[in-house]
Amino acid sequence: MKTIIITAFAALFVASCAQTQSSSEVEPIPGSITYGGQPRTKLTKSPIGSTFSHSFLDQYGNRWSETYQIQPDRSLKIIARRRIVDFTLDPGGRL
Repeated sequence: MKTIIITAFAALFVASCAQTQSSSEVEPIPGSITYGGQPRTKLTKSPIGSTFSHSFLDQYGNRWSETYQIQPDRSLKIIARRRIVDFTLDPGGRL
């Protein structure tokens, strides 16, 4: 009985650690180039596999930077996103 319980917990643990391909993809957010679908124009002069960055503000005023990769069908795939935090000092030199 003890072996069955340990085996069941081990199987549950392994299943919870597995990721599917679709869950590891970065989904577009408002402000992303691909939000609402792929852009109408295709990047025909850029080499397949090349990357570029795009920075924008979201609806809450947060600044984001995304990195896109050009796919073989000339569509864009978001491969990375990071939030840019701007720490500015007030005139007194305090945060």
